[in-house]
Amino acid sequence: MTSRQQTRRVFLKTTAALTATVSVGAIVGRAAAQGGVAQSRTLIDAGLRRAVEAKEVPGVVAMAANDKGVIYEGAFGTRDLAQGPAMTPDTIFRLASMTKAVTSVAAMQLVEQGKLQLEQPIGNVLPELSAPQVVEGFDDAGAPRLRPPKRPITLRHLLTHTAGFGYEFDDPDVVRYVKATNTPSTSTGKLAALRLPLMFDPGDRWEYGINIDWAGRAIEAVSGQPLSVYFRDKIFAPLGMTDTEYAISSEQQSRLVQRHQRKADGSLEPMPPETPPQREFWSGGGGLYSTGRDYLVFLQMLLHQGRFNGAQLLRPETVALMAQNQIGDINAGLWKTTNPQLSNDLDLFPGIPCRWGLGYMINTQPGPNGRSAGSLTWGGIYNTYYWLDPQKRVAGVILTQILPFADPAVLRLYGEFESGVYGALKAA
Repeated sequence: MTSRQQTRRVFLKTTAALTATVSVGAIVGRAAAQGGVAQSRTLIDAGLRRAVEAKEVPGVVAMAANDKGVIYEGAFGTRDLAQGPAMTPDTIFRLASMTKAVTSVAAMQLVEQGKLQLEQPIGNVLPELSAPQVVEGFDDAGAPRLRPPKRPITLRHLLTHTAGFGYEFDDPDVVRYVKATNTPSTSTGKLAALRLPLMFDPGDRWEYGINIDWAGRAIEAVSGQPLSVYFRDKIFAPLGMTDTEYAISSEQQSRLVQRHQRKADGSLEPMPPETPPQREFWSGGGGLYSTGRDYLVFLQMLLHQGRFNGAQLLRPETVALMAQNQIGDINAGLWKTTNPQLSNDLDLFPGIPCRWGLGYMINTQPGPNGRSAGSLTWGGIYNTYYWLDPQKRVAGVILTQILPFADPAVLRLYGEFESGVYGALKAA
C-alpha cells in the first residue's frame, strides 16, 4: 500500500470513528434523561468494556470530574494482552507528551514569580538558544543550509510550539538533518538530541517539536533545581500526586502497563520490554509516569483556577491566560507522520480550526461529543488523552498504551467516553 493510500485510510477511519461518536452521544444523552446519572455511568462502563471484549484495546482507564468532584472512574481489561493482571484505577501509565502540560504549569509559576518572562528572549536564560540557526534547505551533498532567524525565540514561542523546532516523526526535514549531521535521536535521552536547528522563523507557524524540552531546561536554569525535583516540590507533593514521577519505584513498576503495537490487520501485539535510556536530562516534553487518578487531580487544579487540595499552584488570571489562544490565526494540532509505526497523521477535530494556548490545544468550535468551544486538550504518543472544558466545568482523561498515536479505535473510544460524560452532566 502506498503512503498516500495509508494516509487516506487512516483519515477515513479516524473521521468515521469521530463521526460515530455523535450518535453514541445522542444515545447516552437520551438514556441519561430517562435513567439519570447512574444509567449514564453504566453506559460508559458498557462502552469501555465492549472495546476490551472486542480486543480493540487490551485495557483502559478513564476518569472524569466536574467542579464538584469526581463523576466517573472506570478500569477495564488487562495491563498486558498476553496475560493479566487486570487494569485498576491505580495502574501506572507512561504519560509521554501529557508531561507537557505539567511543564507549562511549572513555567507559568516562574513567570508569576518574575523569574521567567513570556516575551524575554529565551537565550538570556539558555545561552544555547541565544544564536539559533534556521534550516533553509539542503545542498546537493545533503548538508543543511543554515541562516540566523529573523527574531529571537521567546518562552511564549516554546510553550505554543511556534519557536521553529520539530520532531523526527512529524517533519521530514528534521529526519534529514539528524541523518546528515549524526545528531542523536530524541529517543536516546542525550542532551545533544536537543541541539536541533529551527525549521522556520520563530512565530511564523505551529509545529509540534522539542519546544517544551527547552522550556524544561529554562525551568531548571532559573529555579536551580532538576525538573524532577521541581515538579515534586512545587506540583506533585502540594496536590498529593504520589504516583507521578520520572523514575518509578519497584512497587510502582509492578503496576505499569505493557506497551502494545497495532499491526496492519488491526490486531495488537505486546511490544518488547523497553530498556530505559541513560538520560542526560529530564524531558519537559515527556517521560513522566502517572495514574489516571493523579492526572485527574492535576486537571482538577486547572479546573479550579489553580487551587486544589488546599494548594494554590497558580493565580486564577494565569490559568485563564494559559487557556487563551496565543497564536492568532495560525492553525495548530495537525501533522503528516514520517513514522507510521509511531504516529498516524493527526487531525483530532476534522473541519474545526484549532489554536494553541500556553500548554494545550484549543478547539475554536464546539466538538462533536459535547465539549464547548474553547476547551483544552492534548495527549501522549501511547494513546493517552485528556480534555478540560472551562465553560461546562468538566475534565476527563482516558489512558491506554498503544502505538501508533491517533489510533482510530482509541479515538472512537475516547469520543464515546466523552459523550457519556456529557450525558451524565446533563442528567445531574
